[in-house]
Amino acid sequence: MSDGDLAACIGRTRRIEAVLDPFPARAFAAALDLERPLAPGDPVPLCWHHLWFHAPLRARDTGPDGHERLGLFLPALEGVRRMWAGGRLRFVRPLRLGTRAVRVSTVRDARVKRGRSGRLVFVTVEHRIEDEAGLLLVEEQDIVYREPRPLPAEPPPFTPPLPPVRETVHRPDEVLLFRYSALTWNAHRIHYDRRYAREVEGYPDLVVHGPLLATWALALAAETHGAGRIAGFRFRNRTPLFVGRPLRVWLGAPAGDEVPVWVVGEDARLALEGAVLLGQEAEGR
Repeated sequence: MSDGDLAACIGRTRRIEAVLDPFPARAFAAALDLERPLAPGDPVPLCWHHLWFHAPLRARDTGPDGHERLGLFLPALEGVRRMWAGGRLRFVRPLRLGTRAVRVSTVRDARVKRGRSGRLVFVTVEHRIEDEAGLLLVEEQDIVYREPRPLPAEPPPFTPPLPPVRETVHRPDEVLLFRYSALTWNAHRIHYDRRYAREVEGYPDLVVHGPLLATWALALAAETHGAGRIAGFRFRNRTPLFVGRPLRVWLGAPAGDEVPVWVVGEDARLALEGAVLLGQEAEGR
């Protein structure tokens, strides 16, 4: 695909309407071993919006990696591996269980970058979620496509600029990865097909989902500062983490209205770094 063809994809949109059925939220809470009743009318926890707004995908429209075949919505690229490089979230009002909402997705940018690691294609997709009263949430996802190549050497251990003020530890197993894939309608085979992850994409084991890491990061921030004060979140995924290995979420001290957050693997390699944006207490969150 040429740079001109990529530019032609910009502006492409998709609209999906959904009722925020409480069951996926209850099932996800159970998968995380959380005691949360989650009744109709309750606010959806931060970053749990990925549980809804899934279009049925026909088997013939599925690519070899398990994702939707490229060219239907995202640019038609061949012989590439895709990764979620990061994103930005703006929380306007809480989504509520049992209500109806609409997500409009738009390809905002698509460009090629070339460097020492080869040809990379960066695509930014914006998702806007609204209900009958207006805007609820805006998410921008940065997706990178790269040519197949060996994984880079593991980065050195990460040391935060200041000691974290809080920490949580998680050890995602195969069951959790499978459940999260199913609940978020994410069929990327690196998360549940060990043979594919190893033999095709070159990972040493099943890969932990980037959105799951972001969910744990936001959960710690919400527990510390209150979900109602969280107005936004920006993050970058640095290196993959793998099934069955402990990972740590570190929350830093606030610097003005921003709170730094990191997710690191058992060897302290940095998997995710981001910043939580604090605002005024939002009613009903």
